[in-house]
Amino acid sequence: MNSPVAVVAGGSRGLGLLVARDLLERGHQVAICARTEADVQQAARRLSTHGTVRPYVCDVGDRSQVESFVNDVRADLGEIEVLVVVAGIIQVGPASAMTLEHFDQAIATMLLGPVQLVWSVLPGMRARGAGRIGVVTSIGGVVSPPHLLPYATAKFGAVGFSEGLASELAGTGVTCTTIVPGLIRTGSHERAHFTGDHEAEYAWFAPGASLPLISMSAERVARRIVAGVLAGRVRVSLHPMTHLGTRVHGLAPGTTVRALGVVNRLLPAHHGAPGPTLEGRQAARGTDSRALRLLTTLGSKAARRFNQRHA
Repeated sequence: MNSPVAVVAGGSRGLGLLVARDLLERGHQVAICARTEADVQQAARRLSTHGTVRPYVCDVGDRSQVESFVNDVRADLGEIEVLVVVAGIIQVGPASAMTLEHFDQAIATMLLGPVQLVWSVLPGMRARGAGRIGVVTSIGGVVSPPHLLPYATAKFGAVGFSEGLASELAGTGVTCTTIVPGLIRTGSHERAHFTGDHEAEYAWFAPGASLPLISMSAERVARRIVAGVLAGRVRVSLHPMTHLGTRVHGLAPGTTVRALGVVNRLLPAHHGAPGPTLEGRQAARGTDSRALRLLTTLGSKAARRFNQRHA
């Protein structure tokens, strides 16, 4: 009997890499995709010791690429039984420094990406009366934080899509799990995109994505995601701050928004027209702070371990 086939979109680095590894260790054949050949091939080499992994180049925001990717996986490995969508892009900066292109990129990757991937695998799952889907959203899709507006916009849409789909699939044998994590130590700050005052934005975001208590262990998060998706759970919420933020926002949304407005005033200001966008590692070069390097030590180690460094 062939091993079940799982697809992890965004499986070349960070959380997606670990989700793919966990599925391999559970006996799945795993197809991973990423936008660049170098990233996905490097990830495949890292994962190959854990089981059968196939790398594919695919931009999940491109409908034709998604259709080709899913067809190739079926031809190479067989029918897809599990789909976990992790692909994402983080853009950090004030709204005044964001452009419509930032929103286009975020929505294409983190909202249209899940929709297009799910619509490509769902007919086969429905026909077989079995399938597991997981969509990684964010606490930023439940409570919209300042300086992450394109990200939150896309993630709010992803939460609505995933939860609505779960309702519509009830009784079909196919399930959709909405995954709502908080900050995770994956080294994502090195691949995040910073606008406005690049160095100052990096200086507040990177420690939060690196420090214990504020951020969660990536390995632990991946295990809980895979377990929840395979069990067909409706929702997997990760990190106490996720539970707290969801409850507080649900009970007092106006108060929550006003409190975040206060937080926004404490974050770096931006004046003038939007400027260039820099990746985290580029933004970090403009800082010369020993304290910042210390605060991001665990995040930097995670970046090396989880394929966040460029090949």
